[in-house]
Amino acid sequence: MSKPVIGFIGLGLMGSNMVENLQNKGYPLIVMDLNKDAVTACVKRGAASVGTAKELAEAADIVMLCLTTSAIVEKVVYAPDGVLAGIKAGSVLVDFGTSIPASTRKIGADLAKKGAGMIDAPLGRTPAHAKDGLLNIMAAGDIETFNKVKPVLQDQGENVFHLGALGAGHTTKLINNFMGMTTVCAMSQAFAVAERAGVDRQQLFDIMSTGPSNSPFMQFCKNYAVDNVSDLGFSIANANKDLGYFLQMVEDLGTESKIAEGSSANLQAAFDAGMGSGNVPEIFDYYRKLEK
Repeated sequence: MSKPVIGFIGLGLMGSNMVENLQNKGYPLIVMDLNKDAVTACVKRGAASVGTAKELAEAADIVMLCLTTSAIVEKVVYAPDGVLAGIKAGSVLVDFGTSIPASTRKIGADLAKKGAGMIDAPLGRTPAHAKDGLLNIMAAGDIETFNKVKPVLQDQGENVFHLGALGAGHTTKLINNFMGMTTVCAMSQAFAVAERAGVDRQQLFDIMSTGPSNSPFMQFCKNYAVDNVSDLGFSIANANKDLGYFLQMVEDLGTESKIAEGSSANLQAAFDAGMGSGNVPEIFDYYRKLEK
């Protein structure tokens, strides 16, 4: 059976490696990105390139997006020469980014009017896992649409979860990142307060790591705060964006999260201080300098 034609928009580090993995597994690819070097690398391996998302959607069976924000996703979908203008009945749009669930459901409803489906499928793990087809994929959408793209997702992910109705994937990813990023903020500030109080940071880690607070996130925070090794590959800028999306989702659900508000304010302050490109545990440096 011939493999579906995949149109892929968003050739950052994650997206480029996902495309290379798909090409290695024999999928025909059409690619699009503002980074011409990234496009050229895919074309050299046999991909086709197009100038607009409309052209890409017209030629693809599955359209995949690996973009940074909901605003960019909506621009790519709703532009006059965007995905919605070109997508065919029976095609499926897969959004691998971390997006606002309400936006995802809106796009899905508009695609359905054209007879096309949508899956939200945010990712876990790293670009290295993407290259080897070993991502964690948190997919959601109606089961018939999910089953249509499941074989392709399984070629991209070691663990492919189906989480329910459209938007559940993005909801789960935002909750996951809320838990992770607030934990990193709390632990990083714990080390900063210890330093200010004259408590040895290594000894603090030795004590905390023997109890239930121990976790991989604590190790990442200790690696930076104690050993000056920054090895959690997730930026303050991305964490700041995701906490903002979590707060938007919480508001859409008619509730609030003071915990997320506090972490978000700290991440925003660190971002405003020029620390956005640093990995999240580097917020320790912001807390060290924090004055009342």
